[in-house]
Amino acid sequence: MPLTWLLFPVLGAIAGVLAGLLGVGGGLVLVAALAWLLPLLGVPQEAAMHAALASSLASIVMTAAASARAHAGRGSVLWPTVAWMVPGLLLGGWLGSGVAVKVDDDVLRYIVAGYCLVAAAQLTFSKSRPSLDGVQPTPQGPLMTTAGLGIGALSAVVGIGGGSMTVPLLVWRGVVPVRAVGTSSACGIAIGLASAFGYALHAPPGALPSHAIGYVYLPAAIGVALASVVAAPYGTRLAHHLSGDTLKRVFALFLVSVGASLLMGA
Repeated sequence: MPLTWLLFPVLGAIAGVLAGLLGVGGGLVLVAALAWLLPLLGVPQEAAMHAALASSLASIVMTAAASARAHAGRGSVLWPTVAWMVPGLLLGGWLGSGVAVKVDDDVLRYIVAGYCLVAAAQLTFSKSRPSLDGVQPTPQGPLMTTAGLGIGALSAVVGIGGGSMTVPLLVWRGVVPVRAVGTSSACGIAIGLASAFGYALHAPPGALPSHAIGYVYLPAAIGVALASVVAAPYGTRLAHHLSGDTLKRVFALFLVSVGASLLMGA
C-alpha cells in the first residue's frame, strides 16, 4: 500500500467533523484535496477532477449516514422534509453525474470554485423566515421534491452532499440552523448514492488505470469513508454548542477557503 494512501483516513476524519458540524459531508474540502492528491497516485491529470468528485461522493454516503445518525439521536432531523426531497435528490444526482462526466476537467474545477464563492455569499446575506409563535416549521410538498432535483444535480457536478444548498434553503424556510444541518446530512445519503453510481456507470471504459470503478477511486472512497464515520459525531456535538449565526459564519468561511484553494490550484 503506497504511503500516500494513509492520507485518505486523515481527510476522512476532517470530512467527518465537517459533516457533523456543517451538514456538508466535507465534500468540498475533499474535492479540493483529492484533485491535488490523486495525480500523485497515478491518476491521469486530465481525469483528476472527475475522480475527485466521484470519490468524494462515494465516501459521502457513509459520512452523511454517520452524521445523520448522530443528529437524529438529538432530534435534529426533519424526516418528513427528507422524505419529500429524496425522490428529487436521487434523480438529480443520477442526471448530474451523467452531465459531469462529459465536462472538461479544468472547466469542472472552475465550476466547483465558483460554486463555493456564490454559496458562501448567499449564506452570509440570506435571512431566515421567523417561525410563528416559536413553532419550528417542517418544509414539505412537491416544491421540496423539485428543490431536491436541482440540489441533487448540482451536488453531483460539484462533488458534495448538498449541504451548502439544503442548509440555506431550510434556514430560509424558517428551520433553525442546527436542524437544517441534521436534515441536510440525511439528504446527503441519497445524493451520494445516486451520484456515485452515476460516476461509476457513466464513465468511459478504462477511465482510471487501477483500483477504480469508473471514476470512483476505491482507496480514496473507502479510506475517507471509514475514518469519517468515526469523526462525524464529534462535529455533531460541536454543532449543538454553537449559535445559529456562528454556524452560518463558519460555513461561509469554509466555503470561501475551499473555493480560493481550487482557483489557486487551477
